[in-house]
Amino acid sequence: MPPAAETVPAIGRDMRTVGERPSTAAGAGGERPPGGPRRWSDRARRSVRLRAAGLAALLGSVVFCLGGALAGSRPFGPTTRNVVDLGQQYLPYHAYWRAFLLGDTEGDLFLNWRSGFGSNFLGDYGTYLSSPFDLLVVLFPADRIELALYVITTAKITAAAAAMAVLLLRLRRGPWPVAAVLGAAYALCGWTLNFAATVPMWLDGLLAFPLLCLVGEWARSGRRPVLGPLVVGLAWYANFYTAYMATVGAAVVLAVRLLTADDTGRRRLAGLLRAARSVLVGIGLATPLVLVIFLATRVADPTPEVTFTAVSWTEVFARLLPATASVASPALFIGTPALLLALTLPFNRALAPRVRLAWTAAICLVALSMQWGPTHLLWHAGASPNGIPYRQSFVLCGLLLIAAWISTARGLPRLPALLGAGTLLGAMAFAARGSAVVDRWTYPAFTAALAVAALAATAVLAARRYGVGARALPAVAVGLLVLAQASETAITGGRVERQQLSKVSWAPPLGPWHTDMARATEAADAWPRHRTDPGEVPGGNDVLLVGGQGADYYSSLTADVFSRTAASLGFGYYAKGRHPVSLDNPVTDAIFSIGTRMRSTPTGPLHADRPPRATITTTDSPVPPLVTVRADVRLPARGSGPTDPSAEASGSSAASAFARQESMLGADVYDEPPVRRAASTGPGATGKGRTVLTAICPAGAQLWFWAPRYRGTAALAGQPGVDFAGKPPSVLAPVQPLGTVPASGAVRVELKPRSGEPALPPNPVGCLVRDRLDAAVRHLTATGATEVRATGHSLTAELPAGSTGTAVVAVPRISGWRCAAGDAEPTPARSRTGLLAVPLDGTATSVHCVFRPPGLRGGGAIGAVALLCLLAIGFRNRFPRRTERVHPECTSGSTDRN
Repeated sequence: MPPAAETVPAIGRDMRTVGERPSTAAGAGGERPPGGPRRWSDRARRSVRLRAAGLAALLGSVVFCLGGALAGSRPFGPTTRNVVDLGQQYLPYHAYWRAFLLGDTEGDLFLNWRSGFGSNFLGDYGTYLSSPFDLLVVLFPADRIELALYVITTAKITAAAAAMAVLLLRLRRGPWPVAAVLGAAYALCGWTLNFAATVPMWLDGLLAFPLLCLVGEWARSGRRPVLGPLVVGLAWYANFYTAYMATVGAAVVLAVRLLTADDTGRRRLAGLLRAARSVLVGIGLATPLVLVIFLATRVADPTPEVTFTAVSWTEVFARLLPATASVASPALFIGTPALLLALTLPFNRALAPRVRLAWTAAICLVALSMQWGPTHLLWHAGASPNGIPYRQSFVLCGLLLIAAWISTARGLPRLPALLGAGTLLGAMAFAARGSAVVDRWTYPAFTAALAVAALAATAVLAARRYGVGARALPAVAVGLLVLAQASETAITGGRVERQQLSKVSWAPPLGPWHTDMARATEAADAWPRHRTDPGEVPGGNDVLLVGGQGADYYSSLTADVFSRTAASLGFGYYAKGRHPVSLDNPVTDAIFSIGTRMRSTPTGPLHADRPPRATITTTDSPVPPLVTVRADVRLPARGSGPTDPSAEASGSSAASAFARQESMLGADVYDEPPVRRAASTGPGATGKGRTVLTAICPAGAQLWFWAPRYRGTAALAGQPGVDFAGKPPSVLAPVQPLGTVPASGAVRVELKPRSGEPALPPNPVGCLVRDRLDAAVRHLTATGATEVRATGHSLTAELPAGSTGTAVVAVPRISGWRCAAGDAEPTPARSRTGLLAVPLDGTATSVHCVFRPPGLRGGGAIGAVALLCLLAIGFRNRFPRRTERVHPECTSGSTDRN
């Protein structure tokens, strides 16, 4: 039997029969008779691809769910899946997206009034919610948002499995069940299980890679010139970050296909140009959203620069094995049987030498590019990411599975190729034995899967050599392949989930605490008369989950101006400044018009397998309206406006948080006494003596302590200690109250640092005099707006007649705001201590501000040009020139042009 005819006997023979191009399809003059063999071949080919896609989707979804069941995580068990950003970002954003789609939010697609006192929602939408799959949230009730997100995640994995199966059959004809198994292996690679299952928007890139490879195939053969750019545009629209990586990976696949094709140089160049056209037009179609995200990134709170350091090759080899988990190394698991098949490619002499060389070189070069600094930056669009440094790993996983298919599609490789691959696999597994990521399940699962794969290969080789069981043994082999891949992948998924839960931060499952807070917030909400802050609930992005309007905001696009402004006022933050949190302080409540504050007292400790409960109280306080009028711009004697929070955290800024609060409020409400610092002789923390601060404050004042870098406890004499968790640059501790100043006015604060000497700013103590604050609130209320109206992305306030000075809107001055007084045309808004400011001349009785995401107009213009180009391509395709040449592959493909 010639090498090209080798395959799994029964299944392979059926596949060849379905996929063969009819040899007598053309009649006289080369024309095909209507309804002739060509039409049958197209239908049969579609049927085979549909079966492969269906089986791949089924395997992908079932095995993914089985891994969750083995881990005991929701929805199959009691344990939370809300680890790290899944619970703090993606779950709240999907809860808000559901409310948005159902018309239950204050803002619109441009602006989110709930988070960060007003944030750019279009940028967040493009970062977290623009996938078509995210529309599924509307099918679930509000208290089942975790289930909705799990279904969305599973649906994306299912679609990626189906798309890869279709791509494999498009690249080379072969047994469709094997293509389905390899498609599922791609969708459930280590990158998915370890990274993307908890970062669901990245899964759109997983789906984009095979789709973009299909676009390359269409371009190479001159087919579907309109559908190709639409697929590219949808991929970049759904998640441009991973779509960029998928585009680079698809370019590698296209390059290999062009180099290995039996084509003339002219046809290769034409295919390359068509592919480039599809990519450019597709990206242009997505630019209205992509440009908004890009510009929002430029003004986002900057994260510390990261220097990429490649992991050792031992760690890379270890990540090819099952049940390994780490965010610091590339997650390359694809299943031991699939990896074994991929490794046969260099040894498979049934393939043409240039095919073996090109695919092997492409895979090796991609692997090397992940380990070299300049190409690492290329993969990540020029910026080394914080956190996971190998976010492009799914591309290498896809290339490995394409290699497995190329080597196997025409039949199981001969024994020498299998032995060569087995030796190489054994060497890599042996080299990885000392890696820290190896789990106790790694080698048992690897050995079992390898044994089952060897048994499947033996069945095929026996049928080939002895001619027995020509149909039964190959079917058994495919069943064993499914068993080995599915079992090993399910075990890997379960172990990865358990390791993540034990090593990283997590949030408990949503439960009564969240639902009770949502009801209480809805009942108390008075927007836009004033804000309602729900405080902190377990997780993050609290206002997105339970409603209200607060400071809490966690996004990759958190505006730098808001982060700096909040930190300068004493707000705490996480995630290096990208997650400012709520601050329970009466002065900042007055500044930001928080008239209703919710407070929660948990009924017990938080558990990973139990929804939390809490007692909720509601407190109403008189506050000024959202828009106040300042007769003049007051600069405090102790400092000026907000600066870099890191400077304040280090104590190098002249102004304290208390002085900045006064500056923004426009009144002196704190006493900042000189503080004496001394070391106590009592027992201390971590071998250090306790630090004691002493000062004199007005009797009855409320004592506030500001130490953003401090990690430990602070206690006013006679009062319980208050915990501070500063850990710069990742975490800044908020200003917190320690108690009431005694009648003597003498203040003694005892500090117990957890390690080392406490890091304190020059003025850590502020004594709040409530009578002064109440007077300031009354004055701002009397002179402020008489009525405030807010729409989706605009705000209008009616002012007392004759108002002069500056109208200050309690909204951070992020990029995109335009404001005006009276009937004037809005212009880019001014800023006063980080808030929107509108100059008043005494003639205007209203102010109006409107928000438009930066980049929307420019992106819209580029998108319109791209749409015109697409229409021109469609017109040219609909009315082709007589001299137009068609690639030979088109004669065997579908007659559909789109």
